[in-house]
Amino acid sequence: MNRFFKLKEEIQNTHIPGTVAVCDTLYVEGLKDHYFEPEMIAKAKALSYMFEKHEKYVYENDLILGSYKGLFVKSLPKPVLEHTKKFRYLFGKNGVNEGEKGSHYAPDYEYVLSRGIGGIIEDIEKSKIKHADDSDKVTFLDAARISIEGLGKMLHSYGEKALSMGKKTEAEICFRLERSAPETFREALQLMWMCHISFYCEFRVAMALGRVDRFLYPYFKKDIENGIMTREDSLVYFASMIMKMKELQKIFKERSGTFNTVDVVNICVGGVDRKGNPAENELTFVVIDAVRECGICGPNLSARVSSKASDRFWDECLKSIGTGIGYPALMNDEINIAALSRWGYDIEDCRDYAMVGCIENFLPGLQPPWNDGGVNGAKELEYAINNGRCALCGAQMGPKTGEAEEFDTMEKLLKAFKEQIKADVEENCVRVNMTTTRGNEYRDRQPYLSCFARTCIERGLDIYGGGCKYPSVFGLGATGVATVADSLAAIEKLVYEEKVLTLSELRDILNKDFEGYDDIRTRLLKAPKYGNNDDYADKYASMFVDMQFDARKNMRTFDGGFFYMSIASNVNNIREGENTGATADGRRAHVPLSDAASPMRGMDKNGLTQAMLSVSKADYTKTTTGTVYNIKLTKNMFTDTNKRNALRDLIKVYFMRGGQEVQINCISREILKDAMENPENYGDMVVRVSGFSSVYTTLSTPIQKDILERTEHD
Repeated sequence: MNRFFKLKEEIQNTHIPGTVAVCDTLYVEGLKDHYFEPEMIAKAKALSYMFEKHEKYVYENDLILGSYKGLFVKSLPKPVLEHTKKFRYLFGKNGVNEGEKGSHYAPDYEYVLSRGIGGIIEDIEKSKIKHADDSDKVTFLDAARISIEGLGKMLHSYGEKALSMGKKTEAEICFRLERSAPETFREALQLMWMCHISFYCEFRVAMALGRVDRFLYPYFKKDIENGIMTREDSLVYFASMIMKMKELQKIFKERSGTFNTVDVVNICVGGVDRKGNPAENELTFVVIDAVRECGICGPNLSARVSSKASDRFWDECLKSIGTGIGYPALMNDEINIAALSRWGYDIEDCRDYAMVGCIENFLPGLQPPWNDGGVNGAKELEYAINNGRCALCGAQMGPKTGEAEEFDTMEKLLKAFKEQIKADVEENCVRVNMTTTRGNEYRDRQPYLSCFARTCIERGLDIYGGGCKYPSVFGLGATGVATVADSLAAIEKLVYEEKVLTLSELRDILNKDFEGYDDIRTRLLKAPKYGNNDDYADKYASMFVDMQFDARKNMRTFDGGFFYMSIASNVNNIREGENTGATADGRRAHVPLSDAASPMRGMDKNGLTQAMLSVSKADYTKTTTGTVYNIKLTKNMFTDTNKRNALRDLIKVYFMRGGQEVQINCISREILKDAMENPENYGDMVVRVSGFSSVYTTLSTPIQKDILERTEHD
């Protein structure tokens, strides 16, 4: 591990050149000699030029080459920036500032590694013969070849840089991979990481590495058996690769106010294979060890936990979480596979899912890159109580579904709520489809990315133009589950059961943000709350999931795909709370909503077991994108073997009952509070936020407070 520790120190102490991205400028420069060639060909040549010409940075202790550093400079002359800005959007979204397209994708690395750059080029030439009568497909395939050859040039230039530093072994690996498929574990890692860096050259973010313990395992196994590599060697190689993610965190440290991971790179381990057998292997544990050894807020490690998972897998995952980094997030394999299979995908493909971004389920290489958005459940309930009007500004924002005076039963209110959800979801789906299809279909083609989905080359079709096995999907999440459930429970209790006040009176009190009505607010706060295994409130969380799913299930993306649902808010519960008036759970206006699927902060008062029983009651096979459930535990739950085993058994039961995901913080409230007051003492302290981890002291104050105020269980 000595060389890794030296590399880690190098990266920690490295000078960052600046935060001005140079790739746009190189891309435009690469276009200059090709303006009058077919547009797709010109863009492919510009991309190849950018891959080849950006600076290649190699550390003295590098083992897996590929750095973000060469993509950034301190500054560029103003005329250069103006010229770049003038041209960069004229040539579509392929390669420059992807916008709606091209990010949040899990490449088919199994195909890429098995074929290598040379093999992909062979596949392209075979496809050109197959589609020789279709000039459009031939042009697309020519552009794909130029693009993937550009990746080879990038490898070659890294090899030359390494050779100039006397790093002969690293140089030879890069030179060989310029055309040949990898044969060793180290070579497979090198090609995969170079692909990943190339994606960032195009500013594609949230590009997952996927199920690395599955598709890299044959290389790992062969090298171990042949004595080419030891387990410790593999750990050093893998850790050296992912440690590079620290570069982006340093580059963007001053620019971040939300999270400083910058690029949420998801790695998935465990689960079952395509036949349903346990997929964990020795490489699984190497990956967990490597992430733990790096101790940085990336990559976003996700553990697929099936009912067949070994106790060793559980224990290693929990010990990693217990370091404080919050990795891995624990995913219920059975629920996620069922959630994907409801859309008609082949079951073997469903079993082979990975995650992109934070927790989003994705079929690697089989569907186009996806994007996500969300609706505010608390705002939809606000519209239902106010006949479609915004409580903050009075504008008619939702459909007219009836005045509060008309709702003499709970059922009538719930009917109006369901109609508001449906209208909100439909509007968002239309917006998404209009945004996705805006622009020139030909101009937005992405031949380079299409090389990472094998059916695109075979079909001669773009990744967004029917090249993938399955059509596009969009993740339309729902925020504020606990806020909604607690509000509906309070309304049922105080308005319809105890008849303390009418719904119209409550509406007026909420619209005044409880001013002069502290007594009513106190009674609302004391009403049953989601997170305490009380069906009085929990039933509304389940109902909310059902309503949201029903509003999406018949909606389709522009190419016939699906609008997935998630119960995940990232940190948007804070922003959405700012735009939402007071709610019937006793929450004041502008205060953050509840976080994802978690109970409202401080309202899960009966212990972790009861909270997990509550959260597991909804049907999460309807939340195909995924669910985020944040919990905070004391450190001794992980350091004490008996307590760690008890925690394992508790989460097992939670998963058996239908819970979809759980992620854990174990940094105490006292430490978090001290870090807010004395950030200079906690420069590298990593915490789990919501779907990702980040350095706590770089988070904005509202996000820090949101984490601080979560219920801490012992």
